[in-house]
Amino acid sequence: MKKPFFDRLLVAFSWGCALLLISAVSIIIGFLVVKGYKTINLDLIFADTRPLDGLLLKRQVFGGLFPAIIGTLSLILLAISFAMPVGIASGIYLSEYAPANQKWFFSLMVDILAGIPSIVVGLFGFSITIFLHHFFSNRIFPCLLISALSLAFLVLPYIVKTTQTAMESLPFQVRLTAPALGATRLENIIFVLLPTALSDIVSGLVLAIGRCAEDTAVIMLTGVVATAGIPKSIFSNFEALPFYIYYIASEYSDPSELMKGYGAALILLLICSGLFCIAHWIKNTIDQKQRFSY
Repeated sequence: MKKPFFDRLLVAFSWGCALLLISAVSIIIGFLVVKGYKTINLDLIFADTRPLDGLLLKRQVFGGLFPAIIGTLSLILLAISFAMPVGIASGIYLSEYAPANQKWFFSLMVDILAGIPSIVVGLFGFSITIFLHHFFSNRIFPCLLISALSLAFLVLPYIVKTTQTAMESLPFQVRLTAPALGATRLENIIFVLLPTALSDIVSGLVLAIGRCAEDTAVIMLTGVVATAGIPKSIFSNFEALPFYIYYIASEYSDPSELMKGYGAALILLLICSGLFCIAHWIKNTIDQKQRFSY
C-alpha cells in the first residue's frame, strides 16, 4: 500500500534533518582533523620536557599541553564527583517522595537552573570566592575547587532531570515486585528501582561530562590561568584545554600558535570522545547484566 503524500514528506524531512546533522558534525570534526593533526606530537604536549619526566612529575612542563590535559581531567572528575550524588539523590526524591506541589515547584527550579547562562554561574562562583576570601582571612582564592563546584552547579540539572525521568518511566510491575515480597520503600528504591534505571541515568552523566569538558566562561572567572602547571592541590590555580583554546584563538601572534590551538581542540575532542566511550561501555555493561538477570 502506498504511503500518503504527507507521510512521505515527513519521512523525507526527517531524513534531510538527519543528514544535515551528520554533515554538520562531520564538517566540524573534519575541519579540526585537517587543521590540527599535523601539530599533534610530543612537542605539543610536553614541549622541551622529556615525556617520561613529565608523566612521572619529575619536571614541570612549560609551553606544552600536558598541564592543561591534567587540569581538564581533574576538573571533570572533581565536578562530576560533586554533582553526581546530589543530582541522583534529588532526582530520586522528585520521582519517589515529593508530593505533587513540591514536585512541580522543584522541577520548575531545576528547569530554571538549566537555563541559567554559564557566565552567570561563573560570576556566582567568583562572588562566593570573594566572600570566602574575606571570611577565611584572605586564604581562599580562585582555584580548582571553586571551578569544580561551579561546574557541578552548572551540570546538576542534567543529572536531576535524567534521574527523575528514568525513575518515573519504570514499568509499574517492576515497582510492585519488591514490595510484594516484603521490601520497604527504601529497599525497593536501592535494590530494584535504582539499578533498573541506572542505564538511563548514565546518559545524564554523559551530558554532564561533555558540559564540564567544554565550558570556558565558568572556569575563566573561578581559577583557570594560562600558565599554572599541574595543580598541586584543589586550592591551586590550574590550566584547562578550553581556556587554552580560547586564549590562543584571541591572543595568537603567528599562524603556528593558532595551529597549536587547533591541535588542542582536537585533543579536547579526543578526551571527550574517550570519556563518552567509557560511559557508554558502562551503560552497555549495565544493560547486558539486566538482560541476563531477567
